Amino acid sequence: MVTGAAGRDTPSPATSSEVRRVLVTGAAGRVGKEVVARLAKAGDFVVRAATRGDGAYARSLGAHEVVQWDLEDASTWGPAMEGVTHLFSSTQDKYIAQHMDFAKFCGEHHAGSLQHIVRVCTFGAETNTAAYDDATHVSRSGAAIPLMLQHYWWSEECFLRAGFGDRLTSLRGNFFMNHLLKNELGRIREEGAFASPLGDTKNSFVACNDMGEAAAVVLAEGAARHGDKAYDICGAAPQSMAEVAATLTEALATPLAREVVPDVAGKAVRYEPQDAAQFEADFGATRAEFFEYLRNGFYSRSSPCFYNLTGHRPLSYYEYLTTEGAAGDTGLAELFSDQGALYTKGQDLFKGLQDVKR
Repeated sequence: MVTGAAGRDTPSPATSSEVRRVLVTGAAGRVGKEVVARLAKAGDFVVRAATRGDGAYARSLGAHEVVQWDLEDASTWGPAMEGVTHLFSSTQDKYIAQHMDFAKFCGEHHAGSLQHIVRVCTFGAETNTAAYDDATHVSRSGAAIPLMLQHYWWSEECFLRAGFGDRLTSLRGNFFMNHLLKNELGRIREEGAFASPLGDTKNSFVACNDMGEAAAVVLAEGAARHGDKAYDICGAAPQSMAEVAATLTEALATPLAREVVPDVAGKAVRYEPQDAAQFEADFGATRAEFFEYLRNGFYSRSSPCFYNLTGHRPLSYYEYLTTEGAAGDTGLAELFSDQGALYTKGQDLFKGLQDVKR
């Protein structure tokens, strides 16, 4: 069931002979919230937020409509897609099988009405804009590309197979800033430390706000300009985990930290190298093998794609931590919130995913 929202200052979409309605999946997530807020403020779309909750947060961001949508419940897909002309697609890694089914559903039922799809994924296994061999690891002899990385590619490919090739834009982001710290927040609060198996390797982690801004720009400018395109979205500069710790320490010393995260304000944070075998024991083989690509330099580079889309460079980590996004919160607030807290030590979220077939 679709519900509207009232009592906000959000502008109504511009009157036209054809209403442009965008369904934003993951609307309460770190990227989705930025897409909702930016598109609602611009006023060019009817913004429909897809959620499994009551939608109050999405409405506070300016969503014109809220709809129940659950990848694990196909009965929600039809009502959510009714009248939709544009789709922002962002889903958790563990739902790759359901996501591919949803893409097939879109091709079977909305091929004539869906004008543009923007998909969030990552780079490194694609075979449409590159020629990666899924059986060939980039740095380890005799190994395949990590399963998670292959699944990110499948999350694009399923839309191509569903017939949306000329209407698909892929935003291939690097690992999100703060993402690798989420399962270490307890230690950061209590001990001022976090562990990671990345060592001294530098990676150009990307701000979720930049991913959201890129998506909003691409959706506004449309498939005529951005269909059948893929953009690698990275951070402004690569950082090692020790440098991440230093930047976080710097941000926690600001007056902003005393305002938004007073319990950790002023804390000095240090990085402690973690044994790769222990990381695998904590989070499972599938996630651990993906982290090899964060240890071998594959995700170290920066990219001009964000600049080419928006006209300005992406955020540095310090800027992300201390700057409000369109949704109204800073990276510091996001870090110490429940947003993106997907992993728990001792739980393998990807167990059984090796059995998923295209």
